[in-house]
Amino acid sequence: MSYQALYRKFRPNTFDEVKGQDHIVTTLKNQINAERIGHAFLFCGTRGTGKTSVAKILARAVNCENPQDGSPCGECETCKTSAGGSAPNIIEMDAASNNGVDDVRQIIEEIQYSPTVGKYTVYIIDEVHMLSGPAFNALLKTLEEPPAYVIFILATTEPHKIPVTILSRCQRYDFKRISIETIVDRLEELMDKEGISVDDKALRYIAKVADGSMRDALSLLDQCIAFYADQELTYEKVLEVLGAVDQEVFSRLTRSIIQGDVASSMKILDEVVIKGRELSQFVNDFIWYLRNLMLVKGSEDAMEVIDAPLERIEALKQEAEMVDNETVMRYIRVLSETAAQIKYSDQKRVLLEIALIKLNTPAMESDYESIVNRISVLENKIESGNIKVDAAPVRRANAEVVTNGNPVPEVTEDNPKEEPAEEPAQEEEVDKAVPEDVQYVADNWNMILNHMSPLEKAKFKRISLAVKGEDTLLIVFDADDIMYDNCNTIEMMEMINAIIRDQVKKDVQIEMTQMKPNQNDNYFQMITSKINLEVEEEDF
Repeated sequence: MSYQALYRKFRPNTFDEVKGQDHIVTTLKNQINAERIGHAFLFCGTRGTGKTSVAKILARAVNCENPQDGSPCGECETCKTSAGGSAPNIIEMDAASNNGVDDVRQIIEEIQYSPTVGKYTVYIIDEVHMLSGPAFNALLKTLEEPPAYVIFILATTEPHKIPVTILSRCQRYDFKRISIETIVDRLEELMDKEGISVDDKALRYIAKVADGSMRDALSLLDQCIAFYADQELTYEKVLEVLGAVDQEVFSRLTRSIIQGDVASSMKILDEVVIKGRELSQFVNDFIWYLRNLMLVKGSEDAMEVIDAPLERIEALKQEAEMVDNETVMRYIRVLSETAAQIKYSDQKRVLLEIALIKLNTPAMESDYESIVNRISVLENKIESGNIKVDAAPVRRANAEVVTNGNPVPEVTEDNPKEEPAEEPAQEEEVDKAVPEDVQYVADNWNMILNHMSPLEKAKFKRISLAVKGEDTLLIVFDADDIMYDNCNTIEMMEMINAIIRDQVKKDVQIEMTQMKPNQNDNYFQMITSKINLEVEEEDF
């Protein structure tokens, strides 16, 4: 006899064998026991959750001569006939390949005749959302008032595609994703029956990868057993067959990214590629790992919110102390974008390498999360002392060079450090600005930004500019901009004044304020439409 796949061999034959759908099973058993059976059912839910299996059990139960607690007895002639798949009164139809109006008309013609075996003729229409519009219309009247001996069971993974007129005529049952614990218990039970030794950790990983689908779990387990025939199935062997990666690899990769170590990240990815791991699955598993990291960071009792062994949770707690939530959310966003691209790409490794470089180098992006990530990296370097500070004095635009409070001469190739300069540079006298000069500065604000550091540029990303009075440039922040307090300092205004004097040769006064959108002020006129604030991002 040819081999039969596990999901076919152990398909439930009674309601008691259906796992994870107690809310549906109990309702259907009560209907059969009370003989209050509906005429149309709609089974909805993701793949592998038991829709078709429950439909077949229900079809056999309503025709069983001696049902046991609502389930088919399996002993009567009707049950034996239907168990072999040859029952003339249980008709299965795949709407994916039989979706035309003619297929529905054939059903309408057939139901005119009462069943020759059993009490009911049961039509199971799988993937019913694939029916065409005319086919749904043809089914509508029959579905509303079928003969007393006809029952329709419709199954679908996409109930939103079914017309409301069909939905309103059916009893709807939503099948839930099956929990990891329920899947593991079922797999252990079946492996005991098969006499196969499987590691508990391996079964738990298979259940997790199955994503709530019992059929997927059985198919994955079947695949692993076939590869390691007559051997104990361990966690490492499951990883090998499924092309998956151990959580320890994600831990090392996460720590290298937090530290901004591109070389280490590329080395870890190279190890993954050499072992033949599937990169699409690798990205999805890494996203899940970061999700767990975010939950550990935001939850006091991590054991209740994530499914992981104690030693892994302890490692996650350590990593949670090294990074903030905004940065983790940025990691997840970048990897989610990569997952969508890598699925159909021929250059999966290149795309993943680009993503890892982005994660390690937040300066490549200018969004809020990336700026927060960059600031966090700088703070970590300062705290650890792993940051190089140039001992040479710093000169801002046309300002005096100061060391320990005393002016010192500028060091150049013609004036080396060993030779004292004759005199410190004198500040050039400039004229007081007029409104036209202030307007010019506002219109050419990018010119001023280009003389600031990348971090200083980022602070002025969401501002508007206005001319106030005769000689004042008003810098307006949104009312909720957190950068206002950081920028509205004497040091920042003096720096901007120095840059303007150096570039425009005019003395323009600077004033900063906050205001709500569309708020009017009699002292100035907004000119935001003339401003193009393109902040150039650099690594710092």
